[in-house]
Amino acid sequence: MRVGIDSVEISRIKKSLEIPGFAKKVYSPEELEFLKRAESYAGNFAAKEAFSKALGTGIRGFSLNGISVLRDSLGAPYLKLDGKALEAAKGLSFTVSITHTKDIATAIVIAY
Repeated sequence: MRVGIDSVEISRIKKSLEIPGFAKKVYSPEELEFLKRAESYAGNFAAKEAFSKALGTGIRGFSLNGISVLRDSLGAPYLKLDGKALEAAKGLSFTVSITHTKDIATAIVIAY
């Protein structure tokens, strides 16, 4: 079992979203369909970083948009991996939790 955790300032992600191409580089098309608020974008970003920390590799050998942080029918987040991110996961399963305050979004990912 491995654990990854990350926190990000929501204002930083909000500013980054103003940069042309940032959203498509970081978020999958599936995520872009439902993400609307800066705190949600920040929570998903933190979950992607936490995923890379749970792997122990950092963001190496795959792109962030290969990690989709989606929501189930009850609103709970889960990871859907594609391409190189799926290969990097090496058959592991993942659990993710996301929270935020007014200023900070935090996510934890457990790999097992």
